[in-house]
This record gives sequence, C-alpha cells and structure tokens, in this order.
Amino acid sequence: MGQIIILDQNMVNMIAAGEVIERPASVVKELLENSIDAGATKITVSIEDGGRKLLSVADNGYGMDAEDLAAAFEPHTTSKIKTTKDLRGISTLGFRGEALASIASVAQVRAVSRPFLERSEGMKTESGANCIEIDCGNTGSVSPASADYGTRIQVRDLFYKLPARRKFLKTANTEMGHIIERFTRIALANCDLDMTLTHNGRELHRLSGRDDIRRRIAELFSSEIADNLAEIKSNERGLDIFALLGKPGISRTNNKFQYVFLNGRFIRDKFVSHAIKEAYRGCLEPDRFPVVFLFIQIPYEDIDVNVHPTKIEVRFYNANLVHSQVLGCLREKLLGTNLDVSAKLPAIPHPESSASGSVVGRDQKIADAMAEFFKKHRPVPTQQQFARERADASGVAGYERRETKYQRPQFDRKFLQIHDSFIVAQIDDGFIIIDQHALHERIIYENLCRRLRESKLESQKLLIPESFEVTVPQADTLKTNAELFEKLGIELAPFGPRTMAIQAFPTLLAKADPLDFVQNLIDLLSHKEMDLDAERLLDEVLNMAACKAAIKAGQKLSDNEIEKLLADRKIVKRASRCPHGRPTTIKFTLSDLEKQFKRT
Repeated sequence: MGQIIILDQNMVNMIAAGEVIERPASVVKELLENSIDAGATKITVSIEDGGRKLLSVADNGYGMDAEDLAAAFEPHTTSKIKTTKDLRGISTLGFRGEALASIASVAQVRAVSRPFLERSEGMKTESGANCIEIDCGNTGSVSPASADYGTRIQVRDLFYKLPARRKFLKTANTEMGHIIERFTRIALANCDLDMTLTHNGRELHRLSGRDDIRRRIAELFSSEIADNLAEIKSNERGLDIFALLGKPGISRTNNKFQYVFLNGRFIRDKFVSHAIKEAYRGCLEPDRFPVVFLFIQIPYEDIDVNVHPTKIEVRFYNANLVHSQVLGCLREKLLGTNLDVSAKLPAIPHPESSASGSVVGRDQKIADAMAEFFKKHRPVPTQQQFARERADASGVAGYERRETKYQRPQFDRKFLQIHDSFIVAQIDDGFIIIDQHALHERIIYENLCRRLRESKLESQKLLIPESFEVTVPQADTLKTNAELFEKLGIELAPFGPRTMAIQAFPTLLAKADPLDFVQNLIDLLSHKEMDLDAERLLDEVLNMAACKAAIKAGQKLSDNEIEKLLADRKIVKRASRCPHGRPTTIKFTLSDLEKQFKRT
C-alpha cells in the first residue's frame, strides 16, 4: 500500500522532454518555429560546442510582455489555439505548448523579450523588455531588462542534470550537423526570412530574405544542385504544388536530399515518398535517389498535424488524392524534360609560376597563330604520294612525286563505333557518345509498350518447340499469370510430366533466347511481391524483355544498323535513359573541347 505516488510537475516535464527534446537540434527547431509564429522577419542562431554549451535564438518578432513571458514556460501554455475547434485547422508551426516547458526542465534558460507595441485604451505605446531565468524547472521571477524589440532565448548546458541523457550526445561536429539540417529545413520553407547561423563565433550561413528559392538552395547546398533543377507548378483539386526536381546527374545514394514541405512545415510521409519514387521510375537507376524540393499547400482542415510531439508526421484525410496528384504532376514534368547527361571534363591546370606561365602563354600564341594561318590557307584537296626509287650507280637516293586526285567518300559519315559498344555521333554543337545497349533497350521498351496498348504482341511459331522442366510452385506461377503470357505472345503447352514447351515466341524479341527468357520471366514472377499491381508487374516484365532483346555491348554493328539506331533515337520517347534509369547518351559540347585544348 502507498507505493504509487503522483510525480511532481517538474519531474513530469523532464520525462516529457524525452519526446520533444532529443538533442540540441530539437531545441533549435522548436525555437525557430516559435520565432516564425511570432511574425519574425530576421532570426539569428548562435551555437557553441555543437549546442552542448549554448544555443541562442534571437528574433525581431512580436515579443512578449511580463505576464506572457512568465506563462510561456509553464506546461501546456500556448497562444496558438484556444478551443478544441482550433485543432481542426492548425495554421501555425507550434500549438502543443510543450516545447518551452520541456527545454526549461532540462537546461539553464534565459529569455529576454520586448513587445513591439502594446495597446492600451486604443492607444499604441511602447513597452520595455523583461527577462526570466529558469534552471532545470526552477523558475525565477520576471525582471526588467534592456533589449531590442523581439525575443532572445539562450539555452545553456543542455541535459547537465541528466547525465544519462548527456552521455548519449555525439561529438560537437555531429550535433552541429543535425542543427544545420534543422536550420536548412526552416530556411527552405521561409525564403522571406533573413537568417544567420554561427558556430563558436564563426558564421556558417547568412541568408537574405530577398533571395528566391533557387538562390537559397545554392547558398545552403551548391550551385550545381541549384542549376540542375526542373521547376513545376500545379494547382488542381485543392492541392497547390510547387516543386524543383533534380536531374538524374545530381542524384544521391540516399533520400537525404528529398525535402517535402506541407503548408510550410517539413514532413516525412510514406505516401509522398512513394509518389516521388514512382515519378522517377525509369528516369533513374533503382539504387539512386533523386534530389527533390517539394512544396505542398493544402487546406488546413484536410490534414492532421497532431500526430507526434515533433510534428514531423502528418495524416491526410485523403492520402490517395495527394499521392495521385503529386505523382501525376512530377511524372508529367520529368517525361517532358531533357534528361541528357552532359560530360564533365577535368579542369584545366594552371601554371604554377609566372615564369612557366609566360612560356605557356608564348606557346599558346604560336599555336593560335598557326591555327589561324591554316584556317585562311586551306590545302588544295589533293593527296600526295611518294614512291621511292632506287638510286643510280653512284648510290644517291631520289624520290619521285606523284599526285592523284582525292576521292571524296560517297556519303558524309558522321558516326563511328568504338570498342563495339559505344557510338560516337556528331551533333550541331559538339558530339555525343551513345551506349548502344542502353539506347536499343529504351527503343525496344517503347515499342513493346506501344504494341501492348494496341493489342497483344505478335508471335511466331517455333520450328522446334523448346521444352523445360517446372516445379510445382513454378507451375502455379504459370497458371496464375497465364493471361500475361498470352498478352506477351508467349504460347506454352504441357509436354509431359512436369514439363512445358514453348510453342510460340514474340517477333519483337527475336534476338532473345526463348528458353532463357521464359525461365527468367518465371523467376521474376515467382519472387516479386504479392501486392505488386498489374501495371507495375507488366512494366517489370517489359524492362526484362527489352534488356534481353537489345543489342549487347561488344556486338559489332553495320553502318545501316547504326543509322537505324540513331534515327530511332530521334523519335522515341525518353531516349536519354534506358528503362532501368541508366543514361544512354553523354554529350560533349564544342566549347568544352575548345577549353580543354586551350583554344579559348
């Protein structure tokens, strides 16, 4: 008896802080969101020792008077919502009233705030600043202070009274990396804010509120990413979508560079992530992740953000609508975008000294002068051949010059095959290198898709049926997918106990080995997920079919075959990528080549 006790409020706050405040980055996120909700246009974040020693966030928002400042650090106090009805349409980043109380229960906090204007009997009067200090839940009294308009909150020695939590913090660099990530998310969603981030007195970011989203991306990441983004806007069925889609050339090995914002709030959602993945299907290698910046605006009453204290998870009241709209919008843009890969040539090394630089400059001038001379004085189109003759008895050798007319080729050949795997072709502003297998794979895939949309594939009877044994599970797979085999133009018939025979095979896959293809198809159907929809399953099958039937690397091609391949490339859709997402073409421009040969 008497073993169950009621915990005091400070202990409750310290336990609850475990959900809200995981590490220093969590503190920065909560304070930044409060600043934005307070209408700030300028925010400065100062960090020391990765957030272990100090986290400071200062803004020029509305500020708080003495009464509000005292109440702000009490549990479940907020200015964002008033009644239960407000939970159905939350428009602010914060609303739970837990963050400040949780922070104050696990660290030393000093908050100084000064409201910009105070209304009194219809008159606007200025108000002074106030300060409050809290030490792990022990709250001091509010006292006057000197400060500019807005609020500054300083958090020192996080978890210093909770050694079990503090020892799990990582190194200063690691924790700073998490802080930068939270800062980045807020900065991307609020391009109209002036934001500054410093660490140990060193400025890491200074972002102007006049920058557009591309400029902000260049500041936070790199110009390479900002310059390789395709922009898309859509406003249908109550969803306002704005996205910057990274081209395959800047893809990553993980989804860290996929930023999704819902009504200005960074979120992680499986429906949206799946839509992004499907939008890039066939445009990117399966093991790569695209760079995406996606901004979704939706009526506040159509979502529920009160799912988790971190507010990073949301629930859509119509998740299927969001998925289909995002997928359709992104997919349409990607299919209409040129995804050709441009070659990245190495940088030209600069001379190490002024002396060597003068020599290089002199040689360059000589080379340029010679090039200019030969441009103006082109040789006569004759070919000179020299035949050596025996000298006379005196032993002196002589040469007889014979001139023959130069025979021009019958056609202007602007391509060649190298290593029996790649095709080099001239274009107006340079040349391209084509992976013959990848391009032919795309051409066959598009032909298969077109034929299947019209009817089933044409097939041809085999002179000698090819037989193979099947296990009981494989026989079940054949029975389950009989309609798919018929649609593909593959005719199978029993040929004895546990044996099937291939009677007919599609003509479009004439270059593929029938037995090898059918066995691989059975393996593919046997190991695919049971919940895979029919469209996706057919796409997987067509990918495999195109790969099997395509020209192989190392296969010698005739000029006619190369010409046909180049002609098909101009008319086929998405010729820049094979069905698996690998590039088919790499482009070299004349300007890049001239730089490498120092002609510019």
